[in-house]
Amino acid sequence: MNRQDRLGALLDAARRAGADGADALLVESASLAVGRRLGQIEQLERSESVDFGLRVFLGRRVATVSGTDASPEGFAALAERAVAMARVVPEDPHAEIPDVPAAADASGLDLDDHQEPSAEALLDRAAAAEEAALAVSGVSNSEGASAGWTRGTRALATSRGFFGEYVRGSHSLSATALAGEGTGMQRDYDYSAATHLADLDAPEVIGRKAGEQAVARLNPTRPRSGTVPVVYHPRVANSLLSHLANAINGASIARGTSFLRDAMGKQILPAGMTVWDDPLRARGLRSRPFDGEGVPGRRLALVEGGVLRSWLLDSRSARQLSLASTGHAARGTGGPPTPSPSNLWVEAGAPTPDALMADIREGLFVTELIGMGVNGVTGDYSRGAAGFMIRDGRLAEPVSEITIAGRLPEMFLALSAASDLVFRRGTDAPTLRVEGMTLAGA
Repeated sequence: MNRQDRLGALLDAARRAGADGADALLVESASLAVGRRLGQIEQLERSESVDFGLRVFLGRRVATVSGTDASPEGFAALAERAVAMARVVPEDPHAEIPDVPAAADASGLDLDDHQEPSAEALLDRAAAAEEAALAVSGVSNSEGASAGWTRGTRALATSRGFFGEYVRGSHSLSATALAGEGTGMQRDYDYSAATHLADLDAPEVIGRKAGEQAVARLNPTRPRSGTVPVVYHPRVANSLLSHLANAINGASIARGTSFLRDAMGKQILPAGMTVWDDPLRARGLRSRPFDGEGVPGRRLALVEGGVLRSWLLDSRSARQLSLASTGHAARGTGGPPTPSPSNLWVEAGAPTPDALMADIREGLFVTELIGMGVNGVTGDYSRGAAGFMIRDGRLAEPVSEITIAGRLPEMFLALSAASDLVFRRGTDAPTLRVEGMTLAGA
């Protein structure tokens, strides 16, 4: 059977078991991953899987189960287990299967280059990356390099007549280098991921960056404590955007557990700053034609000109807030849909990264964050960090074993962005500057 027929058979099994309505998800995946360290193969793994998820409704009672047995007997057992669970759970007045249009064609998103690499090709990429890292003067060791490929197919069918499917591929490459000796050793890394191999950074570039960044971190100091401007490198600047996404997640808003719960229509970022979510971006790492409930995707300004314009909503959180879904339901086979962003980014600013920090007499440039000291209810922010001091507008000595702290509402309003936005992580930001943060050091 094709995927539509298989999911149709699972929905039929749910109806026979007594469900009033149901939706069924099929996730097929294949992956190949290799790891290499100091010329030796440390990882070579190939995996393939087919998983099913079934969500059933008995009136307002809902249950979700998952399984891998695609036989008629397996589908019947899965459906009977789901219905039995639904009979004993409390009613959920907000859960529903949305009535959605037919699924859009996903081919225009260009999410798969149909290039399945061999293990030898992946090992060659990993070797080139690691050798480039080891060639950097000052690099003393390697934690290895890894290369991978995945292809996943997602298909969704509902008892309201919806069926849709799409395929997304991904290539990845990373390297981690060590510099120095003994207790003074430092490490750093670089990586790249893309839906098309042609968009992946060259192995030599990844390895060289990992090596150069590790060497630059040698002999760190602990700066004095104080209040300083903090500039976030893009690989950690996207964490600020993730905190924003968590704060405007519809489930948190409906529960009243977000520090932005009363911020709709208010300024939360500097005037002129816009945050986009776009599941329809060609070759995006999180692109999709529809969400986990079949709701079609669309480009959406979450924050426009600094003003909060939209929550991230699935159908359940939308009903709780008397709104419409924004098409942000994310779902695996083992649980119900929950709101989550797709391709998320903040627009780049005008100044280059150098210009962004040119007027900083003393500040901090962060390249690594440690821990998760963020309170989503109050917005309190405190994280371990490492990076470099900024002195008279230029990067200076490396620093480590420090903490940066603030409150996210004030931090968001004190943001400014550089011009170096690159789409490479799914949640992306350029270099970001935050004024007036507390630095706890020596």
